[in-house]
Amino acid sequence: MTLRASLLRELVNSNLDVGGRAELCCKLAKEFENKGEYEEAREMLSGLWPRVDQRPRVKGLESDIAAEVLLRAGVVTGWITNAQEQAKDFLSESLTIFESRKYKKKIAESQTELALCYIRTGEYDNASDLLKLALAELTIDNELKARAVLRSGIVKRHASMLNEALRYLTSNEPLFNKINSTLLKGCYHQTLGDVLKDLCESDRTGNYLDRAFIEYTAASYHFEQAEHRRYLANVENNLGFLYLKINCSKEAHEHLNRARRIFTCLNDRIALAVVDETRARVFLKEKRNAEAEKAARSSVRTLETRDRPSLLAEALKRHGMALARLGHYSPALNAFRRAIDLSQDSFNRASDIALTAFQELGDRLAVKDAITISARPLNEEIFLLEHELIKHALEKAQGRVTFAARTLGMSYQRLTHKLQTKHKDLLNERSPLRRRTRRQ
Repeated sequence: MTLRASLLRELVNSNLDVGGRAELCCKLAKEFENKGEYEEAREMLSGLWPRVDQRPRVKGLESDIAAEVLLRAGVVTGWITNAQEQAKDFLSESLTIFESRKYKKKIAESQTELALCYIRTGEYDNASDLLKLALAELTIDNELKARAVLRSGIVKRHASMLNEALRYLTSNEPLFNKINSTLLKGCYHQTLGDVLKDLCESDRTGNYLDRAFIEYTAASYHFEQAEHRRYLANVENNLGFLYLKINCSKEAHEHLNRARRIFTCLNDRIALAVVDETRARVFLKEKRNAEAEKAARSSVRTLETRDRPSLLAEALKRHGMALARLGHYSPALNAFRRAIDLSQDSFNRASDIALTAFQELGDRLAVKDAITISARPLNEEIFLLEHELIKHALEKAQGRVTFAARTLGMSYQRLTHKLQTKHKDLLNERSPLRRRTRRQ
């Protein structure tokens, strides 16, 4: 008999008091969470939490049981709704109770789950701080520590510290070899694969692509063992991306279609939006621009109703590219601008989107001066966007053109040319040139 079946059998025991039943429902909810069955987890808590948009009814429960109910409700809210602030409220209240009771393990669990909400809303500094606090208390290798380590790696990845994330995850490999959870082993290989996938895009050297395929294959195996369909579908999406990288569009579509089927069955609209964004990339590669625009537009529409700014920024970038290639330059620039506005927490992502806008629209400016946005010609909008980007890069680099050019993803010579021809007012922002001493 499985643990879940045993707990369900125990739940019908008429001798259970209110507190005992609440505690049992929390254990069952956590079992469903570990399978990615969040609606079922929600159902287990419905007696104490009849409406998702309201606080669970914990009055009269012992404080530690009330805290557990709030913890589980916070976790489920974060997964099944776009109300991340509400999820944070539940988890913060749970954390406060556990802190008053000095339950170190439960404090660390609450901090780890709260950090995930901050990751979803792009507040990576807050997530990092919470995970550092949790890991300071988790001195023994166990599944909770493994979960906190994984989320720390995810924070580093989203904060564009890819090499640091790779070193961090690799150094923690012995921890994941030690634990028995096939789910967390799969999550480890998937997270490592995600970092390697991102490194493929930012660094053409090394064997990142081959290593990413290996990690995703391992992740797929462990998720099959853990019977976690949601995470298995995530791997399918990522494999689709990797096949795109090696120009195997047919194989990419096969994996993405599998991911779509699973997420459709799970009714996971956010995940479907992520897959559609990846599909848009493949269509763009195939020059099937109309299909790319449709897939990206579907992704944008879904993510606009969710509190996931980083995902929406990527979808908008892809939509802008498709619109530009279809000749719809004005809405394309609007999409790029919105994507940049959503990327204020990540200058690297903002600069990448802006450079994409220049690449997609720049060649067309000479013949599209008549197009206006906010009463300004399109070429003026692009000029202002480029000006803001270069100014910000110079400020971050303290005027050093070499470092600013590196941040912007362009050569020193190209940036210098732009400063001397198009943006002369920014020459004052650069540090003084140092004269080279002539050799005698």
